[in-house]
Amino acid sequence: MEKTVLIVVLFSILGLASAQLKVGFYSTTCPKAESIIQGVVKQRFTKDRSITAALLRMHFHDCFVRGCDASILIDSTRTTSSEKDAGPNLTVRGNDLIDAAKKAVEAVCPSTVSCADIITLATRDSVALAGGPKYTLSTGRRDGLVSDANEVDLPGPSQPVSDAFSTFRAKGMTMNDMVTLLGAHTVGVAHCGFFQDRLSNFQGTGKPDPTMEPALAARLLKICGTQFRPFSSDPKVFLDQGTSFAFDNQFYNQTLFKRGIMQIDQELALDRLSAPIVAGFAKNGVAFQKSFANAMIKMSKIQVLVGKAGEIRKNCRVFNPKKKA
Repeated sequence: MEKTVLIVVLFSILGLASAQLKVGFYSTTCPKAESIIQGVVKQRFTKDRSITAALLRMHFHDCFVRGCDASILIDSTRTTSSEKDAGPNLTVRGNDLIDAAKKAVEAVCPSTVSCADIITLATRDSVALAGGPKYTLSTGRRDGLVSDANEVDLPGPSQPVSDAFSTFRAKGMTMNDMVTLLGAHTVGVAHCGFFQDRLSNFQGTGKPDPTMEPALAARLLKICGTQFRPFSSDPKVFLDQGTSFAFDNQFYNQTLFKRGIMQIDQELALDRLSAPIVAGFAKNGVAFQKSFANAMIKMSKIQVLVGKAGEIRKNCRVFNPKKKA
């Protein structure tokens, strides 16, 4: 009963947010905002195509903790540990790009464009540059006033599909949304530590995960070894071993041949609830791209702050100074 009430309330919040967000929110207050952000993203993409994966991960990790409010950008202090320093976020990248976009926008329109909108727009632009769908976003999000590492509880790479879906469902997302959004792994990379257990001693068996193609497991074992390392020295591999920088549907095709690298990726093709969706996207790349655009638009509206809630940060890394009473 409590979960039902929670989901009903969440859908009500999503509906209210959608009513207050709008396309072209900055058309009069900062008409060049979206083009400025797009320019910063394009400049970075020409030098580093992996920025698409970085921004997608940042956007997802932000929206699934307190909603899409840029709380993931806040730096920790001597007395408080922010979301940025929670375990799942230690490998999140792209903060410097958001800083650059914020600086560029602030130079033209001070205290007008939120960091939350910058993350959302920058992610959208990076997806398009990688060959993904182009979609229109509503804007008007405001920045959150809380960032707490203890609140970060995100789906892990080894979770069963049903467990991962419970997190998505709590945010108002469907199974189709979840399978679609995990398709972002088509441009993703992962440290060995996220899947190393699958390569030689899966669940203590002393053998590789039987759901991984033996040749792939052997190749990855040569890269990763058996010793776990700090993230700073842990090798990374592409989650799409074929078209690593192209935003396409090949990620799904690879899972059909037991070439999913993270356990959750492979299980999408095996679970009875997600497998038909995977098969459909593997056959139809256009359907995947359309679904991805819709899922990203939907995710970008999770628990957003609008109107007078929250604030418009001057610096995305710190909360604005409190006004004196």
